[in-house]
Amino acid sequence: MRLIFIRHGQTPANVLGLLDTAHPGPGLTELGTTQAAAIPDALDGQGVDALFASTLVRTQLTAQPLAAARGLGVTVLGGLHEIEAGALEGRGDLPSVRTYLETVFAWGSGDLDARMPGGPDGHDFFGRYNGDLESIARSGVDSAAVVSHGAAIRVWVAAHATNVAPTFAAENHLDNTGIVVLDGSFDDGWSLARWADQPIGGAVLADASAEDPTGEPLSEAD
Repeated sequence: MRLIFIRHGQTPANVLGLLDTAHPGPGLTELGTTQAAAIPDALDGQGVDALFASTLVRTQLTAQPLAAARGLGVTVLGGLHEIEAGALEGRGDLPSVRTYLETVFAWGSGDLDARMPGGPDGHDFFGRYNGDLESIARSGVDSAAVVSHGAAIRVWVAAHATNVAPTFAAENHLDNTGIVVLDGSFDDGWSLARWADQPIGGAVLADASAEDPTGEPLSEAD
């Protein structure tokens, strides 16, 4: 099957460079709404059999234009939300961002015992995220769009894509509404087919001035 991951549109916390992972989370900025509105045209010609979003408001708002254009419902699943920042929640200082990114990308490289300060470890994250993705795969759809979050998508790809190194996701941007496509299955493995680091509507919808910790390369948190 094909998994089409779409990162949510820009939020106020993305602009301010804050680790914002709590429920229900903020809505979208004006730019974020524009980014979401560009998704249907950007996916023209790409089959989408089902559409899923996380429990955080920003993913559901991002999914709405695609849902309307394709006549699909948005199924909200409880495990697709962002990786919890724990004691680092709401922080934007460089040491906190560095700790967050180092922890989550340790999971992507196989160290599932690493724990977020005051938060989850890799077993917790992959347990709930894979649980939802496996239920999507079992539904029998050929192509599913999953509107999720920067760190969650990147770390899942780091751990599961067989045709790129685990460091690939840590070294590459995933901007708001960036799209990541994988083909395969949990039985046979997943192959990364597309990694669009820019917004799905292109560079014109990017915000170079925004400090965006969960979408930036690990090297930029030095």
